[in-house]
Amino acid sequence: MVKMVSVDKAVVARLKIKEMNFEVLVDPKKAWDLKKGLKVPINEILAYPAIYKNARSGESAQQSELQKAFGSTDIYKIAEEIVKRGEFSLTTEQKREMIEEKKNLIASLISKRAINPQTNTPHPPQRILNAMDQVGVNVDPFLDAELQIERVLKEIKKVLPIKFQKTLLQIKIPAEFIGKSYSIISNAGEIKSESYGNDGSLIIEIEIFSGVQDDFFRKLSEVTKGSFESKIIKKMDV
Repeated sequence: MVKMVSVDKAVVARLKIKEMNFEVLVDPKKAWDLKKGLKVPINEILAYPAIYKNARSGESAQQSELQKAFGSTDIYKIAEEIVKRGEFSLTTEQKREMIEEKKNLIASLISKRAINPQTNTPHPPQRILNAMDQVGVNVDPFLDAELQIERVLKEIKKVLPIKFQKTLLQIKIPAEFIGKSYSIISNAGEIKSESYGNDGSLIIEIEIFSGVQDDFFRKLSEVTKGSFESKIIKKMDV
């Protein structure tokens, strides 16, 4: 069952066509994802399946007006067009929540990729968040987190010893654990080579961000009962 968007938390998305105003009530986060080109079902975005002339007063658009402006009376098709082509704004609280969510995501991504060069250990996300607050990093709630990492990293370097580093590992997995382990390995980084030993074991060279190494080994240990072998071939600053 699709969870309905709360009307209290919804924002108005509006589009003007042929001097007529059309509005829908939407979830701001999911509407923005759709506007960016992500695949989000429109029924998960709408707070209520209706097209309005004025959403706040509840004045609905007439069928004839919809037909004239959109060449259709299909509410979901029209609503999707309004979200994609139209404009919508956030309340101060909604924007604050989205900024906090994006900050947490950026800190998590940096934590998984970076290390403290003084100790060669990862920085926990909270330490990175603290550094972001200390230097006053501005986070765009609408811009992809990946596109903000380089700028954020440059700023927090002013107060935090940090660098991105990759590690090239050789991993040997016993034959009986290959099936359970392979998805963990392939999702952890870039596989550079793979071969099989005479005993049927899988030998893989994989390049991962150094910050995720401990978590990677923990996951492998769980599925192989600790029987995998690993060797660091080299470390590279990126």
